[in-house]
Amino acid sequence: MKKDIVHIIHILGLQARPAVSLVNNSAKYKSECNLLYKGREANMKSIMDIMSLKIPTQSDVTISCSGEDEEEAIAAIE
Repeated sequence: MKKDIVHIIHILGLQARPAVSLVNNSAKYKSECNLLYKGREANMKSIMDIMSLKIPTQSDVTISCSGEDEEEAIAAIE
């Protein structure tokens, strides 16, 4: 499992358009990818999961990927 902390800088936070981009990017990989914010975890291949976290701008989130292509997945998602 690979983990990394990412700082959200989009002015609207991780809302609709940036979340769709994140889901589309995550879907390219076989690894299971999750997003952790304030103790809550979301599947990065689910737009509803990501939107439910309501991540504002200037937040730090943890990305974790686990699977056969975890290295490539986490690098691309960052």
